[in-house]
Amino acid sequence: MTSPAPAKPLRLGVNIDHVATIRNARGGWHPEPIRAAKIASDAGADGITAHLREDRRHIADDDLDHLMSSLAIPLNLEIAATDEMLAIALRHKPHAACIVPEKREERTTEGGLDAAGGHNHLASYVRVLSNAGIRVSLFIEPSRVQIDAAKSLGAPVIELHTGAYCELDGEARQAELKRIIDAANYSTSIGLECHAGHGLTFETVGEIAAIDSLAELNIGHFLIGEAIFVGLDPAIRRMRVLMDQARSDQEA
Repeated sequence: MTSPAPAKPLRLGVNIDHVATIRNARGGWHPEPIRAAKIASDAGADGITAHLREDRRHIADDDLDHLMSSLAIPLNLEIAATDEMLAIALRHKPHAACIVPEKREERTTEGGLDAAGGHNHLASYVRVLSNAGIRVSLFIEPSRVQIDAAKSLGAPVIELHTGAYCELDGEARQAELKRIIDAANYSTSIGLECHAGHGLTFETVGEIAAIDSLAELNIGHFLIGEAIFVGLDPAIRRMRVLMDQARSDQEA
């Protein structure tokens, strides 16, 4: 009897934006995002995600300097498709740049990037970042139209927006889960690496982590909030265990 195939590894990217949100509410230097990034690395994170927004509401330029000079694990820099953010990414050359939609009035990213409708605008950003050796991903809805657009733009990676899944329940949640599964499977079938994230918690991560065509989950706000009660290290370690268990159960 042959042994079952080992579970495919699922990476965890920890978003540290909201450590900076807490710091900025009071001013000064505490709590330090770079300290959170190092704790995340020690707790099992495979990468760090940070969103440098145009209004600098959380991560600031100095934070990016510190992350680039101190991190021992990859940095995924989330940016809007603007000339300012392109110049910053090219100056620092993070491991990856995820292009996300951005509106100044939103509390958080409200949905996926319209890669299809914004194809002509996005093309040069994807090309220039890729030519600089930065792995480009597009944060999009789980839609074939958007996936095909990402493929035609030459982005090697997509990140599927899981916010709607996390906010729904019952049959509506299961329908959204199916949409994510279908999108993840389709994206890998056409040669894209597929990630997912937004709104994931201990309660919602399992079904998403079980999708074996996903290579990475990016989780932030929930982990920073949970850290208030249990600490950042235990929160990340528990998330890591839940992800690994879901992937192992799926492969069994």
